[in-house]
Amino acid sequence: MTATTFDIINPATEEFLETVELASLAETDTLIARAAAAFETWRKVSPSDRALLLRRFAAAVDADLENLAQLEVRNAGHTIGNARWEAGNARDVINYYSAAPERHFGRQIPVAGGLDVTFHEPLGVVGVIVPWNFPMPIAAWGFAPALAAGNTVVLKPAEITPLTAIRLGELAREAGLPDGVLTIIPGKGSVVGERFVTHPAVRKVVFTGSTQVGKQIMAGCAEQVKRVTLELGGKSANIVFADADLQAAAAAAPGGAFDNAGQDCCARSRILVEKSAYDSFLELLEPAVRAVKVGDPTDESTVMGPLISARQRETVAGFVPSGAPIAFQGEVPEGPGFWFPPTVLAPDSFDDRAVREEIFGPVVVVVPFNDEADAVRIANDTEYGLSGSIWTQDIGRALRVARGVDAGNLSVNSHSSVRYSTPFGGFKQSGLGRELGPDALDSFSEVKNVFIAH
Repeated sequence: MTATTFDIINPATEEFLETVELASLAETDTLIARAAAAFETWRKVSPSDRALLLRRFAAAVDADLENLAQLEVRNAGHTIGNARWEAGNARDVINYYSAAPERHFGRQIPVAGGLDVTFHEPLGVVGVIVPWNFPMPIAAWGFAPALAAGNTVVLKPAEITPLTAIRLGELAREAGLPDGVLTIIPGKGSVVGERFVTHPAVRKVVFTGSTQVGKQIMAGCAEQVKRVTLELGGKSANIVFADADLQAAAAAAPGGAFDNAGQDCCARSRILVEKSAYDSFLELLEPAVRAVKVGDPTDESTVMGPLISARQRETVAGFVPSGAPIAFQGEVPEGPGFWFPPTVLAPDSFDDRAVREEIFGPVVVVVPFNDEADAVRIANDTEYGLSGSIWTQDIGRALRVARGVDAGNLSVNSHSSVRYSTPFGGFKQSGLGRELGPDALDSFSEVKNVFIAH
């Protein structure tokens, strides 16, 4: 079977960028076999040398930061400010895990009759499947801890956003990582991604994407009892109590909902506001939303860029049909580009599609709640549980609500969800396992227990 190709389009201009070859099944098998062969050598590289190579890799990413950011702007339509942060995050994640090979400690456990020790053994080949919404950082979240733990990695970027992943693979080789240790395989999910699931040499699959596809991957991996880490959908709540600094909460809300044009599984796409503050909050939110500058992502002052594709724009528009309960909207440029305005809905019913389903676009709903218990109930009335925010000046309330909301990543009086040094992942149908932080290493290794009789 010969490889097909895919034309890459700039979502802000709809201009053709380049054609990328997509791997066939046979080519995928060849590259997985090469990664499996490289694993036998890579796992034996001393921890200090593995750490040194990862530090060199991080330095190579740092030296190429602006080029990576510009690639992401053209390929994914991200604003230049966001793209620079994303390239920096990839660098920081690699650098963070470069310290891990020498610090992934086992234990000595007191037992009778001998010495008992544990070792962290790498799994083998890890398949990482990366989405189109944050191609650079999410790639690094998968491959950096996997490599640090002694595994080799085959990585499939999304068909429509492969350019920064391809460049990261080149930088890894330039930094001295041996052939086969990190392999980028552009291709279709039905070919390359599916082969990661079925190939016996791939011992773990890391997937970020939709809950529907995540379920299919989990079911497929069950055939071989293959390990999975899944980071899936979200419908996160931004809970605003009446005692909060309403001006600060309203000013921050657009960033929590419209960052990356709302194409973020952590997007706070449900704003829950205590009834007594509901009208005041909406009055403060409107100028904040109208101030969101949507336009040319290369412009340093642009806050929000386009959606990734015409198809995604059509999907998002389906949540704002004629007669939708629009409270207010921002503005978008005319002409080419997959633009959609920042939109605030004020639905009358909790059964409205926009309240219940993940939109993955710049559309947010604002709904009232009665009291603390009601806020927690509404926040948890979803199949998802990825992230969320709580705005209040009562620290006791903040802690109670944080413990009550079923989500993996919560922030108080802010919208911060992701730090490379802390664990990230979801409850319920938002995923399985944790990425980032010190916890990720353990998910890329098996604990081996050894008893030595004396």
